[in-house]
Amino acid sequence: MSGAPGDEIIGIKSRDAAEGKRGWRLRPRGVFRAVVIGVPYLWLVALFLVPFLIVVKISLSQVVVAMPPYQPTFGDVASWWAGLKQLSLENYRWIAGDDLYFDAYVLSLAIAAGATLLTLLIAYPLAYGIAKASPAWRTTLVMLVILPFWTSFLIRVYAWIAILKPEGLFNQLLLFLGVIDQPLVILNTPVAIFIGIVYSYLPFMTLPIYASLERMDHSLTEAAADLGSPPLKSFWTITFPLSLPGVVAGCFLVFIPATGEFVIPDLLGGSRTLMIGKTVWLEFFTNRDWPVASAVAVVLVALLVVPIALFQRQQARAG
Repeated sequence: MSGAPGDEIIGIKSRDAAEGKRGWRLRPRGVFRAVVIGVPYLWLVALFLVPFLIVVKISLSQVVVAMPPYQPTFGDVASWWAGLKQLSLENYRWIAGDDLYFDAYVLSLAIAAGATLLTLLIAYPLAYGIAKASPAWRTTLVMLVILPFWTSFLIRVYAWIAILKPEGLFNQLLLFLGVIDQPLVILNTPVAIFIGIVYSYLPFMTLPIYASLERMDHSLTEAAADLGSPPLKSFWTITFPLSLPGVVAGCFLVFIPATGEFVIPDLLGGSRTLMIGKTVWLEFFTNRDWPVASAVAVVLVALLVVPIALFQRQQARAG
């Protein structure tokens, strides 16, 4: 009987020691999990939320001839309350009453939507072909898709100027083949903007679609074929629905930056195509009206982020 209680006590102590050791092991894991989750949020707060709030504050300010060219500046704590009283929605009223900004928003959304559709029509067959290729060739084909990223974005856009101008390579090829008698006017037109956006953002559409197709269970299409389903019907009823997450992700990755694009419309579209990105640039650097430019940027973010956030929320609920 004397040995049993001792064994019990030893067993309890051993169990407590084991639990303490296990708890010590779990503690670093919990810290690591918190760091992994917290770092992206800190990144978004520091590099998106805080700058966006600063832009919102500038959009509610008034333009002045100074540096910075707006007021109030909230230089000290005592001036915060007085500065808040000076904030107003006058810049947003100005935007709402000027057709220039409305036309720029509509044109930007229309060009971005059309370019996104064209990019999808080109990227989907490309991604489908890569997914259907032999495993030995897939890595090489994916590398060819991302190969343009090894060159500067600006240099690639300038290259299209040399290709699309009247005496450029494209017109010279068409003249040599006898397809046309006079050079086509492509540069400084919306067509050139579509070409530039589709070419520049094609990898952003191709890679998400390829990832969805590559992870797909191909036994489903094989089973459909065994049951007598035609290949086209199998594609629309099985392959395409399963690839929709990649399609949606690719469309977001193309549509959002294309809406606010500045370099491509400025270099390939000319002065007659006034998209919202160029409008913001003109307000900032030509007119030096930072409050109006900030208001234009805030409205653009609202037009893009809010519908996308609502769509993702609806998708999460449906899932």
